[in-house]
Amino acid sequence: MDEAVVLLVITGALAVTAAARHWDLPAPLVLVTVGLGVSLIPAVPHIELEPEVLLGVILPPLLFSAANGSSYQDFRSSLHAIVRLGVGLVIVTALAVAWVATLLLPDLPFAAALVLGAVVAPPDAVSAAAVGRRLGLPRRVMTLLGGESLINDATSLTLYKVALAGVATGAWVWTEGIGVFTLAVVVGVGVGLVMGIGMHAARLRLADPLLTSVAGIILPFAAYWIAEELSGSGVLAVVAAGLYLGHTAPTAGYETRLVEEPLWDSLDLLLEAITFALIGLQLKFVVETVVDSDEGLRTAIWVSLAALVVTMAVRPLYVFATAWLDRVHLPGSKRSRADQLDWRESLVVSSAGMRGVVTLAAAAAIPATLGGAEFPGRATIQLAAFTVAIGTLLLQGVTLPWVIRTLGVGGEDEAASDAAEEARVRRLMADAQAATIAHATREWAPVIGEEKAEATRAAMSAAIVGRAQAAARLLSPESAAEEPVEQAPVRARPTGGRAFPVARPGDRSEDLRRLNALRADMNRAQRQVLVDERDAGRLNEAVMRRILRELDIEAEALAESWVNRI
Repeated sequence: MDEAVVLLVITGALAVTAAARHWDLPAPLVLVTVGLGVSLIPAVPHIELEPEVLLGVILPPLLFSAANGSSYQDFRSSLHAIVRLGVGLVIVTALAVAWVATLLLPDLPFAAALVLGAVVAPPDAVSAAAVGRRLGLPRRVMTLLGGESLINDATSLTLYKVALAGVATGAWVWTEGIGVFTLAVVVGVGVGLVMGIGMHAARLRLADPLLTSVAGIILPFAAYWIAEELSGSGVLAVVAAGLYLGHTAPTAGYETRLVEEPLWDSLDLLLEAITFALIGLQLKFVVETVVDSDEGLRTAIWVSLAALVVTMAVRPLYVFATAWLDRVHLPGSKRSRADQLDWRESLVVSSAGMRGVVTLAAAAAIPATLGGAEFPGRATIQLAAFTVAIGTLLLQGVTLPWVIRTLGVGGEDEAASDAAEEARVRRLMADAQAATIAHATREWAPVIGEEKAEATRAAMSAAIVGRAQAAARLLSPESAAEEPVEQAPVRARPTGGRAFPVARPGDRSEDLRRLNALRADMNRAQRQVLVDERDAGRLNEAVMRRILRELDIEAEALAESWVNRI
C-alpha cells in the first residue's frame, strides 16, 4: 500500500472517530459504514493490509491493552461463563457454519467449510464494550464480554490452523486437533506468564517510567511472536501477560502507571479506528474477487447470508441452553450467585456478537493455494467472512443499545455497592494514615519535643479523620452510622507552636521536607490498604483503580513539589 494512501486512511479514520465521539455514536459502526460508502467510489484504490500485519501487529496491542485493563478478580469469578462462551460457543458456531456451508456447497470439503466457521466464530467485544460502557451495563456483563473476547480469538485461530492443515492433507483428524489446541494453550499461557513476570520484575527495579513504558509496548509483540514460533497461541500469551501485569500494576511505581494509561488509550483509539475502517473498505473488492472467480456470485451471496444468519442465531440459543453450566465449579474459580446472569443480561450478551479484527485478518490470510492445489471456495469463504463481520457490526451494533434500554439492564445496584465499598476503604485508608502519622511523630519527639509532636499528630489525624468521614457520608449515607475511624484527640496548640515539627528554630526548609516525606509515607500506606483489600476479595478492582489514580496523582505532585527543590 502506498504511503500516501496509508496516511490518508489513518487521517480519515481518526476524523470519522472524532465525529462519532463528538456526537456520542459508536465509532466502530460509523467507521464501517463510512468505509463501505468510500469503497464504492470508483477512484478509490484497493486498500489492503497484509494479514500478518493485522494478526501480528494490530491484534497484539489491542488484546494486551484489554487484558491489562481487565480485572483478574472479576475474570476469575466469571471463569465458568468466559470458558463456556470463549471456547464452547466458538466451536459450536464454527461447526454449525461449516455444516450449513457444506449443505449449500456440496463440493466444498468439510475442512474448507470449517475454515469459514473458524473465521466467523469469534466475536469482537470492542464495539459491544463501547456501547456497554456508555449505557452503564453491569460489571458482570462487561466482564463476560471482555473475557470472552480475550480467549475466543485463541480458540478460533487454533481451530483455523487445524482446519487449514486438514485442507492441505485432505484428511480431518479430531485427535490431532485436540493435541494442537492443548499445545497452543499450554505454551501460550506459559510464555505469557514468563514474560509478564519478567516485565513486572523489571519495572520494580527500573526507575525510568519512559523506559518501562516502551518495554511494555514491545511486550505484546514479543509475547505473540515467541509463542507462535513455539507452536503456542500468541493470543493467549498476550492475554496472560496482560492480565498478570494489570493485576500487579498497583505494586509498581506510580510514574509508570501515569505514563502508560494515556499511552495505551491513544494507541487503542488509533488501532481500532484503522481496523474498523479497513473492514468497511474491503467488501467491494472481496465482491469483485468473487465475480472474477469460477464460484458464482449468486451462490456466494447465499452462503454469505446463511453464514450471517447462523452466527447470529447460534449465539442466543447457545447462551440460554448452556446457562446452567455456570453453576458447575471449575478449579481455581470463585463464584457467587451475584456473578450469575439473569435472563435479561443473558439476552444482552446474546445480542453482543459483533465480529471484528480477527475475522478480517483470518479471512484475508486464507492462502490462494495450499498443498499444491487451489484452495477450494476461497473467494466465497472470504465474501462470507466479510459479510458476517459487516452484517453483525451493523445489525447487532445498531440494535444493541435498543435492547439494553428496552430490557432496563443497568448497573445501578453495583454503583451503590461500589460507593459503600469506597466509603469503607477510605476509612481504612484514614486509619493507615493515622498510624503512619503516629509512628512518625514518635520519631520526631526527641527532636521537637513531646508536646509539639503530639500537637502535630493530633492536628493531622483529626483532619484526615474528618475528610474520611465526610467522603463516607457523601458516598454512602448509611456509612455515617458505622463505627468511625480512630479519633485522634485534638489538643490546643502551645503558644507560638505549629502543627508540624521543627528541627531547629528558623529552619523551615527541614520542617517542610520532613512533612513532605511523611505525606509520601501516608500515600504509600493508603496504596497498600487498597492492594490488601483487593487481594482479600473485599474491594472491587474498578473501585481500587479509581482511588489508585487519585493516589498516583498525589504522589506525582509530592515528588514534583517545590519543597524537594529547597
